[in-house]
This record gives sequence, C-alpha cells and structure tokens, in this order.
Amino acid sequence: MKRTTILMAAFLCLFGLTESPAQNTHKNMEQLNLTQEWDKTFPKSDKVNHSKVTFINRYGITLAADLYAPKTIFGGKLPAIAVSGPFGAVKEQSSGLYAQTLAERGFLTVAFDPSFTGESGGQPRSVASPDINTEDFSAAVDYLATRPDVDAERIGIIGICGWGGFAINAAANDTRIKATVASTMYDISRCTANGYFDAADNADARYKIRQEFNTQRTEDYRTDTYPRTVMNPEPIGDAPQFIKDYYDYYKTERGYYPRSINSGLGWNKTSNLAFLNAPILAYADEIRSAVLLIHGEKAHSRYFSEDTFKKLKGDNKELMIIPGAVHTDLYDRTDIIPFDKLEEFFKEYLK
Repeated sequence: MKRTTILMAAFLCLFGLTESPAQNTHKNMEQLNLTQEWDKTFPKSDKVNHSKVTFINRYGITLAADLYAPKTIFGGKLPAIAVSGPFGAVKEQSSGLYAQTLAERGFLTVAFDPSFTGESGGQPRSVASPDINTEDFSAAVDYLATRPDVDAERIGIIGICGWGGFAINAAANDTRIKATVASTMYDISRCTANGYFDAADNADARYKIRQEFNTQRTEDYRTDTYPRTVMNPEPIGDAPQFIKDYYDYYKTERGYYPRSINSGLGWNKTSNLAFLNAPILAYADEIRSAVLLIHGEKAHSRYFSEDTFKKLKGDNKELMIIPGAVHTDLYDRTDIIPFDKLEEFFKEYLK
C-alpha cells in the first residue's frame, strides 16, 4: 500500500498533475487582424448568421474561426460542431462550406484555421504538428463548451482530409467530443512515415527522410529563414489523377484562396518531421463515442478510412463509401457530399 502511494505521488509530480497557482491565459490572447467581409470560395447563405471569433489553445496560440449560427432557433441551447481541414487549406475553403451547411440544418458551427496557418496565430508560419493540430480541435471544444448558447454535452467535430486523422486522434483523447466525422481522411503520420500505400515502409527510407529534414533544419537556423515547399504545380504528362484533382481544386477558381498553403503559400520544408515518430491513430480503438468515416469509392486515399475503420470498436462506428467519388469531390461537391447523412448522424449522437 505504501509503495503504491509513493508511486502515485511520483506519477503526479512527474506529469505535473499537482496543483499550483493558476495563470490567466485569455489575457495573453494575441490580437489577430481578421477580415470582416465575406471572402469565401462558396456563396453566403441567407439562412445563417456569420461572424468572426477567436479562441486560444493549450499552447497559447490564438486561433481564428468563422462562426455560423442558424437564424431560426427553436428554444434551448444548440448542439455544436467544430470543423477543420483539409490539410493545408483554410476556413474559407472546404471547412467553411461544411460548417455553413450544417448551420443551415440547426447546428452552431465553427470552421477554424489551424495553428500557424490562415488567420490564426503562431510562429513560424506554415507548420503542422501532430500534437498541436490535435489540440486545435480540443481548443475549439473549449470555446464551444463555454458559450452560453451551446449545450456542452452535445459537441461534435468534423475533420476533412488530413484533418480527418487529427479528428480521430482528438476523439480518442477528448471525452467531451460526442460524435466525430472524418471525411476523405488522410493519416498524415502514416503517409509521411510510409509513403503512399506504405510503399516506403522501411527504416532506410525513413532514415533518408530524417537526414533531409535535419539537414534543412541546420540550413534554416544558419540563414534564419524557413524555405517552403511548392504546392500543387500544374500537372504535366502522365501525372497521377489525384495530382490533377488537387490542382483543379486549389489552383483554379473552383477553390483557390490566397491564404491557403495548398493554393500556393507552401509548407515549411521541415514541417512534417514530427509526424515520422508520432502515429496519431495509435489509440483509435479506444474511442467510445460515435465515429462516421466518409470516403469516395475512387479516391486514392480510400485505404486510410478503410484501415482506420478496422481499428474502431463498438456499434456506433460507421464507414460510408460514396460511389464514383474521388478524394477532392468531398471538398466542395455539394451534390456528392452526403450532408443528409451528416445531419442524421449528428442529430442521433448529439441529441
């Protein structure tokens, strides 16, 4: 008994679980310069009220979001949904479309820019993190759960593309999330460490990638600069169809947006280094809340959802395959994105 008590005390001390005087983080919130006019890649709905909001994550980074609220509210507090993605996109693109459409259907929603991107804070820019980006979802839940017009027991999340993976990771970690949708998901950790279809899943390949990343780190520090990648150049020759699909969305009038990494800003070249050692879906099998995975039948990325679904446990998990759809169809094709199913799913599990 004494040994158990000593071990527990050591655990609490090691992981900082003992109490000390609190600090007020909200006073340190960064003042962001937010665009107020409508500037999305999709038309504005006359069925919702739109406003800009900010909130802070556990690392002190201030996040920018678009809030969508239904104009017609029939009493009581609302169920709420936080949306982000795709990986390298901003809230003016797919996530905003999802958020606005779900607000039309009775949910209070926020579409947020991840840390280090879009209108959100964080330096340096154009960086991703398996930990911080998962935390961004929980920060959105913090914000929603403390709004007076939201029922804190009825909060869900939607992650699109790479943010589908972060959404699954957040659901495994944050018990306040009652329902999760991952649409056309990528597992960024797996893709970074193993390559597409796990074709480079070996230690030598990963070692070579680490060498390249770390050589770049030295150069970045020496020059005090952060060179960026070139995203979605115009496909030439026999480029894979999904490369053409990305270009068609991010680099044309269909989905181009100037603050979007994928539309041209590019990622910091060392951005994905942490993903090599951080399998974000390690505890997906421990998610007890509801999960809906949606993917296109013809999507090159379909295996991410199928393999993730195999890990999930419980009768509140579902995989929905959209016939004929490719990866980017679920970004903005309102005739293909199954919004009726999304509404049904969230109404069932956020009731």
